[in-house]
Amino acid sequence: MSYDAYADLDPDALTLRDRLATDRTVLANERTLLAHVRTALGLIGGGGALIYLGNDSLVAIGVVFMTIAPMAFGYGLWRYLRVRKKLKPLLAKPVVG
Repeated sequence: MSYDAYADLDPDALTLRDRLATDRTVLANERTLLAHVRTALGLIGGGGALIYLGNDSLVAIGVVFMTIAPMAFGYGLWRYLRVRKKLKPLLAKPVVG
């Protein structure tokens, strides 16, 4: 069970400081998604290079890398969408004070 840090906030009473903290969280969420994409691309590239080299043990490692890459991307996308869904109610409200 995960803790929702924004569950206790009233979206109608967000101050500028709260809004800026939320914006930083959104940007951190996007950076994390890009890190997962970068990792998946690195695994695909590394796996392809190992498969290209042709040694039996390297081909096996390359296949494992190529298999893990979509899982890394899928997990990153799932996490990004989950956090974005939790932040959506806070982003739609105007800033107070």
